[in-house]
Amino acid sequence: MRIFIVDDNINVVRILEKIIYDKELGEVVGTSYNGPDALKEIDAIRPDLVLLDLLMPVKDGISILKEVKNKYPEIHYIMISQVSSKEMISKAYENGIEFFISKPIDAIEVQSVIKNVTYKFEMNKKLQTIQGLFSDKQSASVLEHTKDSIIGIKRVMQRMGILSESGSQDIINIAKYLIDNNKHTSDETIADLCSHFTDNPKVMEQRIRRTAAIGMKNLANIGLEDYMNEIFTEYSNGLYNFEQIKIEMDFIREKSKKRGKVNLKKFIDGIVYYSETEKA
Repeated sequence: MRIFIVDDNINVVRILEKIIYDKELGEVVGTSYNGPDALKEIDAIRPDLVLLDLLMPVKDGISILKEVKNKYPEIHYIMISQVSSKEMISKAYENGIEFFISKPIDAIEVQSVIKNVTYKFEMNKKLQTIQGLFSDKQSASVLEHTKDSIIGIKRVMQRMGILSESGSQDIINIAKYLIDNNKHTSDETIADLCSHFTDNPKVMEQRIRRTAAIGMKNLANIGLEDYMNEIFTEYSNGLYNFEQIKIEMDFIREKSKKRGKVNLKKFIDGIVYYSETEKA
């Protein structure tokens, strides 16, 4: 993976470079500290992945993204930001950002996010081969629908705070498979669904379960702070059994030693449902 870093803070750039090399996440093929220079360098280098600071003087990250995304759609983009505004985050996703890395920089998050993008990069290569089996018109229609659905899935997971978790890409892959094949989780076991993507479905299922459990914990914490929060009220029933959310809330409050349980089929079916309602 050939990685280009754009951030107006030289310390952030150095930290990211160190993490990338220490964790063997790829090769840093260039860096830039402002928008105009970044555009020239991206034109010249054509990296596989751009780590892009959201807030920069002269030209911010979204402005850069708008200029290069259509020109180089094959490049992957990760936004670096301290911003927590839902509107700004939504705008970034709409313009082609795939993941966020939060400031201050955390090595574990950087590693997890870049590994997810690398996996997607490799999957896209396989997808390009498969596209040759379809007519241009059919392929374009399928890919456009899939792209929109994935945007919806990412929005849901971002709101729940699980987008950068290790199982997030696994969830996206299974949801995409169900959507593309017009299937439901009742048609296959979770293990069978995982077996479409790996020779070790048990490990993949465990990653998904851990990610869904983290989502439950995050929702329970939101509910404890604000029981009428829209994210809590929407997803606590749509993705989980609400009784299990309440059990998790009691665990967090130390009223019980029992944790809430995740129904993976309900969770994945909910993700597929919200992929349609959240993509608009």
